[in-house]
Amino acid sequence: MNNPVVLLVEDSADDEELTVWALRRVGVTRIAVARDGAEALAMLHGSPSSEPSIAPDLVFLDLRLPKIDGIEVLERIRGDERTRHLRVAILTSSNDPRDVDDCARLGAAAMIAKPLGVETLETFL
Repeated sequence: MNNPVVLLVEDSADDEELTVWALRRVGVTRIAVARDGAEALAMLHGSPSSEPSIAPDLVFLDLRLPKIDGIEVLERIRGDERTRHLRVAILTSSNDPRDVDDCARLGAAAMIAKPLGVETLETFL
């Protein structure tokens, strides 16, 4: 994928910084950041008073988010015709089998352990 538009959904400033750094190292320069699930959905789907503000090629989605957790964000992405086929990679430190099952059921492209590194990105992109 040649310089995709990426939406990073991450509430940890440290993990955000590391992920953005890794993305830039592999040549991704078009990066938007949402810091909670509600903000991500507003960016992707808009709100009653606004249109979507981003049409990403790829979403890196943290599972543990404030306001709306990552599983629900993924469910809403899959439930909306505009974003149903969007490529979503889950960023997590969880080994909970329920999380793995839920993400697989909802069609996540991958579950990637945090922090996201350059080597993983080179393989995934």
